[in-house]
Amino acid sequence: MRSILIGFLLGLGAIGLSSSTIGSPAQAQFSNPDPAGFPAFIASLRARAIAEGVRPATFDRIAPTLTYNPRVVDLDREQPGASANPNAPIPRFAPYAARHVDAARIGRGQTKYRALRPLLGGIETRTGVPESVMVAIWGHETNYGSYTGDFDLLRSLSTLAYEGRRRELFTGEFVATLKLLDKGFPRETLKGSWAGATGYPQFLPSMYLRLARDGDGDGRADIWNSEADALASIGNYLVMAGWKPNLPWGVAVRVPASLDRAALKSQLVSPRCPRVHERHSRWKTFGEWRALGVVPAGRGWPADGELATLLEPDGPGATAYLLTINYRAILDYNCSNFYAMSVGLLADAVER
Repeated sequence: MRSILIGFLLGLGAIGLSSSTIGSPAQAQFSNPDPAGFPAFIASLRARAIAEGVRPATFDRIAPTLTYNPRVVDLDREQPGASANPNAPIPRFAPYAARHVDAARIGRGQTKYRALRPLLGGIETRTGVPESVMVAIWGHETNYGSYTGDFDLLRSLSTLAYEGRRRELFTGEFVATLKLLDKGFPRETLKGSWAGATGYPQFLPSMYLRLARDGDGDGRADIWNSEADALASIGNYLVMAGWKPNLPWGVAVRVPASLDRAALKSQLVSPRCPRVHERHSRWKTFGEWRALGVVPAGRGWPADGELATLLEPDGPGATAYLLTINYRAILDYNCSNFYAMSVGLLADAVER
């Protein structure tokens, strides 16, 4: 439910929350803010909001209604990972997949997929993103819209801005939420997670302003009430993240025991969530992987000239995956290998 925010916060270093980023040790530098100073802080944002296009009447109507929410600050500081050992062993993927790509989620996804095909087909044609991938992200983010969060975005985001650890980020999101009011979305619609992720795709408000799309043809991108709009917005997100049409996210493979994994280790260091990317091998073409004895374990094989990295989430001897550039687009939504692989596997299951 918070994945788009995860990716965005990790992008401070996109476009779903790295616990180490949200609950960083830097929190020790901040004492609990005094709620008495909150109204003055909000008043100080008026000039910026108006300069960025918010109507003065909107700001003046909302500002007096805002109150400091200590629960939001507590949730922010309680994020797991604030003091976790970054070198701790990574758990096995199979148990995670069993929980997140289970029969119930697959069944609901297949039902939504079939019901929305008339609209989804047009979105896929425009974006090149498979219908099933859009549905799978929706399923992971909010269980197909069954839970989207009930925190008032304006109160949460203004509180997080006042708290100060990421003041610029959350001030920007607060101003973006005011812009959503100016677009005609009522405040009771603008609810989400404690950290501001909202709607079926769990977009941050600024992400809505950049990437939301009308999927049902009514001239309005409503990611809170229109499934088609939410899915079109997810598709547009992935396009902006580099999705390549007519290429799978990855394929399950069998890896020979003789493969020299040390020789395949990537020498690149990602500036964003490096621990996620360091598990991937260097890039090779599918033809080169075939020559190394890597063979598909199920679905088809992309063209030999397409590039992929190897990931063995549960180590040698278990199912491995060759992952394409489209997997990286899913990672941009939430920089977690477990999340991205689960999205891919759910998408595969939904379209069967």
